[in-house]
Amino acid sequence: MSLRKRDEIDGVGGSARLAGSPEALEERAPGRCLPLLPWDRFSAWLHCVCVVGFDLELGQAVEVVYPQHAKLTDKEKTNICYLSFPDSNSGCLGDTQFCFRFRQSSSRKLSWHCLLDQFDRDLPIYLKKDPAYYYGYVYFRQVQDKTLKRGYFQKSLVLVSKLPYIHFFHIVLGHIAPEYFEKNEPFLEAACSDIDRWPSPVPGKTLHLPIMGTVIKVRIPTCHDKPGTTEVLQTAHQPATQISIALPTVHEVDLFRCFSPVFFHIQMLWELVLLGEPLVVMAPSPSESSETVLALVSCISPLKYYSDFRPYFTIHDSEFKEYTTRTQAPPSVILGVTNPFFAKTLQHWPHIIRIGDIKLSGEVPKQVKVKKLKNLKTLDSKPGVYTSYKPHLNRDEEIIKQLQKGVQQKRPAEAQSIILRRSFLELTQSFIIPLERYVASLMPLQKSISPWKSPPQLKPFNQEEFMKTLEKAGPQLTSRLKGDWIGLYRQFLKSPNFDGWFRTRRKEMTQKLEALHLEALCNEDLLFWSQKHTEVETVDLVLKLKDKLFVQVQKVLCIPAFEVSQGVNISIRGVCVHMRGLTCQIVSDLK
Repeated sequence: MSLRKRDEIDGVGGSARLAGSPEALEERAPGRCLPLLPWDRFSAWLHCVCVVGFDLELGQAVEVVYPQHAKLTDKEKTNICYLSFPDSNSGCLGDTQFCFRFRQSSSRKLSWHCLLDQFDRDLPIYLKKDPAYYYGYVYFRQVQDKTLKRGYFQKSLVLVSKLPYIHFFHIVLGHIAPEYFEKNEPFLEAACSDIDRWPSPVPGKTLHLPIMGTVIKVRIPTCHDKPGTTEVLQTAHQPATQISIALPTVHEVDLFRCFSPVFFHIQMLWELVLLGEPLVVMAPSPSESSETVLALVSCISPLKYYSDFRPYFTIHDSEFKEYTTRTQAPPSVILGVTNPFFAKTLQHWPHIIRIGDIKLSGEVPKQVKVKKLKNLKTLDSKPGVYTSYKPHLNRDEEIIKQLQKGVQQKRPAEAQSIILRRSFLELTQSFIIPLERYVASLMPLQKSISPWKSPPQLKPFNQEEFMKTLEKAGPQLTSRLKGDWIGLYRQFLKSPNFDGWFRTRRKEMTQKLEALHLEALCNEDLLFWSQKHTEVETVDLVLKLKDKLFVQVQKVLCIPAFEVSQGVNISIRGVCVHMRGLTCQIVSDLK
């Protein structure tokens, strides 16, 4: 196996499919280095499926975990139990869908984690898996049943996954849960078997996912997609026995519907999310709670929200004490709650959003004033935003008028959400472009990269130096909004979102420097160089080269360490470097 130059590694030329692309990796999966085990395909989409019921003596209890070998700690099971049922005060009769997010108690590696990590690298930053958290997608049913002692049938079907594909799993649950409640475990086993035959969640490919007689057609976005665009899925011919559903998105929520109760404050909420401020959403049900929290997190896209967020949070959550203590300032987190107890417990939090039932009617949303926190006594307080925060930017009256007009003209909710999402996208891009431009200037010039020296270091981020660039190259070039942009940037530079964003950008640029350095090495004639230097210098260079190539081969080509240790040949300008275990041998190709 040869390690070609970086442009070939990236997929240019004849070695493109060898270069670790998802297609090539998926083809390798059944082979020698990535054997597909039973339930591997299932594990690419879900960690497990849980059924949570109500026991008169124990309360909520996990009745079924499928597949049976799926591992959950006691702490994780407890979280799933309490988070998969609405609070008793919610009064959720019938069927309810929502989602929650909880911490993973211990790290686990899948049998083909290397392949899944490759897929993750091709995702937009805001869709990448967080190794520390799981999502729980819930379909809860509560109906009267006189044959039961409690008088009610209460049960939840929960899909536990690392993937933040909110809309996709909402549709999947809506398709399988109602039938499961009628047919029980045999139906669930059949559904899970269908999922275990799904293709891998490869970004950029149109995937056909059969589930109990229905084919769901989706396309997972890639990091190369233009932000704010959605690729139209082509309708292919399906057998008459199958129903086909084409999903326009795997992750987006109905943005306009979620923000309609606080319609006039969307820009202030964008600022609060951007700055990573502590936020509580108090809602009448887990559905409204989770949808609103997810809408808040997504409003700063394509920037990733780096702090914690809990679409549905209860008093039984394992982080309840950590997040409600009064001995320290509230953490940077967005919580969605429904229990009236939180109105008192979280009264010291600086920003609280109180929403009523989310309904889209033909009426123009009424303007609700920002209220003082002291006016929030109970969960029955009037809907509104309770905060003393003063926005840095002036309100965008144009987008408000455009959406109001849409309500009057009965514009479809999907169109309203698209308009609002585009507005948020343009605002976020206007804010982040000056930062991107400045950070790009921290990159050393390519001519400063020498193959015989260590890669040069990135220049440090200088806050005042960046601020000076805003006068001529600030957000005013792309945004019509006026206000204290400088003040907003100063606050942002102190936030977890800036810290996470800059760490990610610095890592990307460091990897770019290492790749350029490796390319410079590949373009050098090592035989000619070795003739001019001592044997000690040559051996020292070879050892450094071996360490660098070992990491690159494992990382870029996704080859497990044990395979590299068995022997990999790498050709570099007339020299064959043979790597095996801890030894590295140079053999001249020139006789």
